[in-house]
Amino acid sequence: MKILFLNGPNLNLLGQREPQVYGEATLADIEAMVRKHACDRGATIDFRQTNSEGELVGWIQGARGMFDAIVLNAAAYTHTSVALRDAIAATGVPTIEIHLSNIHAREEFRHTSRIAGVCRGQIAGFGAYSYILGTEAAINITEI
Repeated sequence: MKILFLNGPNLNLLGQREPQVYGEATLADIEAMVRKHACDRGATIDFRQTNSEGELVGWIQGARGMFDAIVLNAAAYTHTSVALRDAIAATGVPTIEIHLSNIHAREEFRHTSRIAGVCRGQIAGFGAYSYILGTEAAINITEI
């Protein structure tokens, strides 16, 4: 089981950016937690972050045949990117949408996800634990 974790814009600032919203864990902290959990579950992961929409699209396109599932925190691109939506739909790789905060309890513009309709499911509002839940979802959707 190979899972690709993709992280979008500003997630490199976790731990210092609005900790009351996103928590105090850094992206490196979250990656270490996910790596341990995935290893315990017999899965391997590739964990990436970029502030570039085009790079995310390229990574999603390259996942076909290389990964069993994608866990995607598209961050702000969740609400704006038709390109990410189209890439997810085109590859056919099962994708789990995750968010640290509950996007439905925040500003109105965050309530709409352009990628939700092509993802297998959405996990939001559990802080860093959203990544563990995303790992479990990725493992379970490929076992069904």
